[in-house]
Amino acid sequence: MKILVVEDEPKTADYLKKGFSESGYLVEVAKDGLEGKYMIEEGSFDLIILDIMLPGLDGWQLLKTIRRTSDTPVICLSARDAVEDKVRGLEQGADDYLAKPFSYAELLARARKLLRRGPQREVSLYELADLQLEPLSRRVTRGGQRIDLTNKEFTLLQLLLSHEGEVLSRTYIASQVWHMNFDSDTNVVDVAIRRLRGKIDDAYDQKLIHTVRGMGYVCEVRA
Repeated sequence: MKILVVEDEPKTADYLKKGFSESGYLVEVAKDGLEGKYMIEEGSFDLIILDIMLPGLDGWQLLKTIRRTSDTPVICLSARDAVEDKVRGLEQGADDYLAKPFSYAELLARARKLLRRGPQREVSLYELADLQLEPLSRRVTRGGQRIDLTNKEFTLLQLLLSHEGEVLSRTYIASQVWHMNFDSDTNVVDVAIRRLRGKIDDAYDQKLIHTVRGMGYVCEVRA
């Protein structure tokens, strides 16, 4: 399998290339965002390791470019470990987010998990009250009105709808939507739910996403 490392720090880039190569992967390195964009457009990769703080074209911009045309798994690396930064990366389409300094063993484990991930079976339509979600067209409507969601908001809503009436823990939601474990850092899930509610529930009398105190969240119609 082929991995692209987009990293402007030479020592970190060499370290990652050496590590992944010794682990049996083909590795290419881009030293900035513009070079990374060119390599992604010209080549094919099974996984992208993307530093956020890049010259020329930063990681946020490159991530948006990737997600316009590709579902290639992306792990973001950043010196910033704030919850809001994690949420921003994950909502813009990153599959995982790892703060620097990081353990290579942890990065390798997360990379392998993403590379093993197979395609998910999808139904053609989820319906709950006046809310509809169409996985294939990635269309969401409520009361006939189109609702625009980010990639991760769509995945989060689909997860909740596919488990209608079931209480899902924050840990489970994190593992299914972002394919990673946040341990005690559950604020990421809470922030994502809050943003999703802002689009799905806030403008409507009937609320569909509910908090179960001490347990997690459930999507259902309540009297």
